[in-house]
Amino acid sequence: MPKRRNFQSLRGMRDILPQDAEMWQWVLDKCREVALAYGYSPIETPLLEAAELFKRSVGSSTDIVQKEMFAFKDHGGEEVALRPEFTASVARAYIEHGLTNQPKPVKLFQIGPCFRGERPQSGRLRQFHQFNVEVLGSAEAITDAELIALAYVILRELGLEVVVQVNSIGTPESRRTYIKKLKEFYQPKLRYLCSDCRDRYKNNPLRLLDCKKKKCGDYCLEVPQIVDYLDEESKDHLMKLLEALDDFDLPYVLNPQIVRGLDYYTRTAFEIWSKEDGGNARTTALGGGGRYDGLIELIGGRETPACGFALGLERIVSKLREKNIKAPTLVNFDIFLAHLGEVARKKIFAVFEELRRKKYRVTFNLSKTNLKQQLELANKLGVKLVLILGEKEVAEHEILIKEMESGVQESIAIDRLEKELDKRLKN
Repeated sequence: MPKRRNFQSLRGMRDILPQDAEMWQWVLDKCREVALAYGYSPIETPLLEAAELFKRSVGSSTDIVQKEMFAFKDHGGEEVALRPEFTASVARAYIEHGLTNQPKPVKLFQIGPCFRGERPQSGRLRQFHQFNVEVLGSAEAITDAELIALAYVILRELGLEVVVQVNSIGTPESRRTYIKKLKEFYQPKLRYLCSDCRDRYKNNPLRLLDCKKKKCGDYCLEVPQIVDYLDEESKDHLMKLLEALDDFDLPYVLNPQIVRGLDYYTRTAFEIWSKEDGGNARTTALGGGGRYDGLIELIGGRETPACGFALGLERIVSKLREKNIKAPTLVNFDIFLAHLGEVARKKIFAVFEELRRKKYRVTFNLSKTNLKQQLELANKLGVKLVLILGEKEVAEHEILIKEMESGVQESIAIDRLEKELDKRLKN
């Protein structure tokens, strides 16, 4: 007989329980509501992709690909990976399904889980959820500003005070000059850097600016600033972006340390921090993104300017709880259907379904047979009316209406129910 095992969720994976559902649903609904209002369309991509897609797009030398991506060979021997982020998958779908032929720009959003084998800690899980937004086919700086505004508005309407951290990392060509200066700065300090940063110095020097460890982060305050090495077009793009953010009245900080952790970024890079977190927010940014003008071509498509961002939903929910912000009730019911006796319990379902199909905000609970318990539940839900069906009412084709505020109750013929509900709910 096999040894009994008490199963638990895997390290870095979390369940979202019923008591968390209202908060999560509120955040998801707000993301969808604002994205649709801004003219974005939903898209869904698979959790599993060819590992090569992420190696080519995210960058083979990034921490995500080298250390964090869940990659393995499938039964056919192909190396596949659970998506560590959305953008590469959306770019692949954009090419594969001919979205390149649609009117530009193509504006898309997606919500779902991503996977990275990070060391679990506050704000970092191995399965985490993101709200992801992409704009494909626009090179204008105002498009970057629109994306930043979309993210900012969502967080503001959830009740969070945030500030945008903005930078430009230029083009691959202008970055080469900057990276040379960056390596010159770090070369005499290599012995003092963490082991990860010593690897970054060799393989991906720009990521030196993104280290979250204090001893390395202190050097970031002294490094040459990338904005001083931008090409003229990137400088112009940055100025137009900042002007648009000023016009939109969005709070921002020009932060030369924002480089993001993915190789495909060009020009605009940004993160969104909680305002009260100040300088400690780098490790717990609520979201971030930027421009990736070369990505579509890199994975086999036509040259296409594009930009996007993602919000970390676990971090947002955690911040809402930290600030004691309460989610609104998912559904506000007007009517509770109560039953008394076995005959009535069997009949109440048909009444419930008839009212629900006609868009009345109605609920019931078949498992509770005690009328007092049902009335307590109705009171907890804050309904205006309770409809009580007992065996007497079933026999006489009637139903009892009880007004919760006044306590007044009246028996009416069942065929008058809808007319009576409309009158009482209107009042």
